[in-house]
Amino acid sequence: MAAGDVVVFNQFLQDIGRAVHQLETDTIRFALITNAVTPSATTSDPRWGAGGGTNFDTNEVSAGGNYTAEGGDISATYSQSAGTATFYGTDISIAQHASNPTNARWGIIYNDTATGNQAIAFLDLGAVIDLTAGSFTVTWNASGIFTLA
Repeated sequence: MAAGDVVVFNQFLQDIGRAVHQLETDTIRFALITNAVTPSATTSDPRWGAGGGTNFDTNEVSAGGNYTAEGGDISATYSQSAGTATFYGTDISIAQHASNPTNARWGIIYNDTATGNQAIAFLDLGAVIDLTAGSFTVTWNASGIFTLA
């Protein structure tokens, strides 16, 4: 896995079959966590909150400056064409601010609507990022954040 890669949690693939996620209408958020935990595709029952095997919320960076607790809504959309479903979202932009977190390492995409706030995927930031030192932007691939075929 390289910096900038989005990795879907295996649990998310199972959750789709259980109708946990409604990717066209649920509120999908992107939040930042520290390096205290390292997510992987096989992370056990990943959540943003209690109730699962791994609660990423406990490792969220401190809110402040231009970063809001629980992250931001990515205004997700989900569509299908020629047998491939594509998940899209709006880019993330956090302007530099002296009170921003200084220790962001991973980004977590999670469903804020689903009971249990199941995590969907994570983004490798490549290294610890200090958001006081400059603006932070995640520009999703124009072909979608991820696809399912």
